[in-house]
Amino acid sequence: MANIFTRSANGVMDWVNERAPALAPMYRKHMSEYYAPKNFNIWYIFGVLSLVALVNQIVTGIFLTMHFKPSAAEAFASVEYIMRDVEWGWLIRYMHSTGASLFFVVVYIHMFRGLMYGSYRKPRELVWILGMLIYLVLMAEAFMGYVLPWGQMSFWGAKVIISLFGAIPVIGNGLTEWIMGDYLPGDATLNRFFALHVIAMPLVLLLLVVLHLGALHEVGSNNPDGVEIKKGPKGNRWSPLAPADGIPFHPYYTVKDTVFVGFFLMLAAFIIFFAPALGGWFLEHDNFTEANRLVTPEHIKPVWYYTPYYAMLRVIPDKLGGVLVMFGAIAILFAVPWLDRSKVHSVRYRGWISKVMLVLLAVCFVWLGKIGAGPGTDPVETQIGRVLTFLYFAFFITMPLWTKIDKTKPVPERVTTHD
Repeated sequence: MANIFTRSANGVMDWVNERAPALAPMYRKHMSEYYAPKNFNIWYIFGVLSLVALVNQIVTGIFLTMHFKPSAAEAFASVEYIMRDVEWGWLIRYMHSTGASLFFVVVYIHMFRGLMYGSYRKPRELVWILGMLIYLVLMAEAFMGYVLPWGQMSFWGAKVIISLFGAIPVIGNGLTEWIMGDYLPGDATLNRFFALHVIAMPLVLLLLVVLHLGALHEVGSNNPDGVEIKKGPKGNRWSPLAPADGIPFHPYYTVKDTVFVGFFLMLAAFIIFFAPALGGWFLEHDNFTEANRLVTPEHIKPVWYYTPYYAMLRVIPDKLGGVLVMFGAIAILFAVPWLDRSKVHSVRYRGWISKVMLVLLAVCFVWLGKIGAGPGTDPVETQIGRVLTFLYFAFFITMPLWTKIDKTKPVPERVTTHD
């Protein structure tokens, strides 16, 4: 029976290869003959989890669009209809809203791992740039999706964020009206945001993801040691041309990643079934009330994954200055490959200065997120936010200095730890 199944499978593969001969070489290049370092650790699963989260958002988003109505008069009611009357609609909606937050959780950890192990260093600068473009498009995609349910925080959040463009000299007011399609967020805003969120942004996101993975597979993956796996003796039991410290991505890492994907889905299911709003962090309480342009919420704040940048905006007294600082905090990430002057890639072989600075960056970002999620009325908290914003930028601006003077340890010729 097994032989019959094997012959049938081989026959199907032969049939496909005759008609699409490029598929098999592409599969080998990116899966079975893509040799990844043997020493990947748990930090390296978050790229795969990001892909899982992206697939979840696309699939659940397709089902939500079947019932959602992008109209200021009907948007909120259509979401309530999905939640209450569509069979399993509540589950799909919560999978989408929880999936958005979990998407950013794994993306932020993925980015931090890149900073920690120097995954942006030569020859992977383009991989980092494409990853940052994904992050930028993802933020725009999430913002537009956040506006669509047309709750109180959706409306007022859209009004506050879009009005930031009004700080631009000369063209600011016209640009704000052009983005909203009106003087206030309304039908025109919802319609264009719906089109961008459902069609345009996902297409751009998918294109960037393909380019990101393609660029990564051209130069090879980094590893916790920051050592190229092509160094040292060549050849292993898979192929005489394969690097000595590399193993085929499939089936070794695909099987390993599947286990972690299972844990990730279990965590997501726990949140969806028991705490989908997660105390107001994943879904704000004000967004369960229909948008009312005559009633302003007590505290207008974005979703948690925007709050670090929102805190930077809010602690700067000048509006234009706050906007420049907020967007500058994102833009400066693109320059990281050229700011790092260290002789080694990985934090494992860097000195105490690099480790302290990396921890300081993480603390600043998380603390700013907490400040941005608050009411913003405490003057002491505002002063702390300014200090944290200064330290955030100081990390990147002074990076050429402290990475150059930081003492480093000898880097091994080959990877040192094998899982």
